[in-house]
Formats: sequence, C-alpha cells, structure tokens
Amino acid sequence: MELVNLFIRSIFIENMIFAFFLGMCSYLAVSKTVKTALGLGIAVTFTLLVTVPVNFLVDTKLLQPGALAWLDPSLAGYDLSFLSFIIFIAVVAAIVQLLEMIIERFSPSLYNALGIFLPLIAVNCSILGAALFVQERAYKTLSEATVFAVGSGVGWALAIVALAAIRERLKYSHIPAPLRGLGITFIITGLMGMAFMSFMGIKI
Repeated sequence: MELVNLFIRSIFIENMIFAFFLGMCSYLAVSKTVKTALGLGIAVTFTLLVTVPVNFLVDTKLLQPGALAWLDPSLAGYDLSFLSFIIFIAVVAAIVQLLEMIIERFSPSLYNALGIFLPLIAVNCSILGAALFVQERAYKTLSEATVFAVGSGVGWALAIVALAAIRERLKYSHIPAPLRGLGITFIITGLMGMAFMSFMGIKI
C-alpha cells in the first residue's frame, strides 16, 4: 500500500513539472504536438526507470559513508558521497546515449521530431533531480526508488502530453497576437500548475 501511495504522490502531488519546475526547457519546447510530446514523455520515463534505481544502488553500495563495508570491513571508514553528482550524471549520460541509439534505430521519425532535445535528456533537471530526491529522502529499498522513478516519469509525461493537447487545440482559437506562442503557453502552464496544487490537499 505504501508503494501505491508513493506512486500516486509522485505523479500528482509531487509532480516534477508543477511542484518542482524541473525539466521545463524540454517541456515547453517539445509540447507542440501530442505525438512528439508522448514520445519524449516515454523516453524520459524510461530514462528515469533505469537511471534512478542504478544511481540508488551506486549510492547505497559504493558512495555513502560505510557503504564499502560489504567489500571489506577495512573499507567501512571511507565516504565517497562527494562523488554523487559526478557519478549520477555519468550514469544518466550513458543511459541517454543508449536510449538515443535505440530510438534512432527503431523510430527514425520520432528521432527526427525530438531533434536536439533527445540528447538533452541527459541534462534534463527532472532526471538528476529524481536521483537526488531519492538520496535526500533516504529511501530504504530499491522498490521504493523504482516506484518513485516510474511515478515521476509518468507525472512528467502526463504534464507534457496535456500541454501538447491544449496547444494543438489553441491552433484553432483566436488568441491576441502578443500572447501567441510561448506567451499563452506560459499562462496555460501556470494555470495547470495551480490546478495540480489542488492535489496537495489529498492526504496519502
């Protein structure tokens, strides 16, 4: 039950976009069509699903104070936590490179549509942010880290697909010239953020 609560909370209450504003650059840039937004949302979710558990294991088995005791009791005094940022980013970059090759191989159209924003998943704040949240909140098990990762990815994908659907409808709407493009997008994002704030009242 606790894992279900964590999954729901990471989608709606602690949404990466609307609660922490992480990954806003690609969220705004790739939300012009639902198809492209869905593709990027799935890519981000997959990246989170792989990188967060891997970074959790690296952190708990190698980096935290005393984590190396399983190798040899004499190594229990070592603290490699200062390497967290470098290691986390290296893991994310490696997984994103693998994901880029897979998408280019099996879906060239999606690869071309995502363009530069596909490799930029490596520097997407939500990816590194999720790994750091797991570390900061001291999740105890791999299952908790994995559920949080999937929930965060689904929440991010839900946010970008919802915005893309609205932006597609806006093409047929009469919008004042000064607000067209990013202007109306910022307004809609703010309204969606306010709407998601209502989920914070749910006690889970």
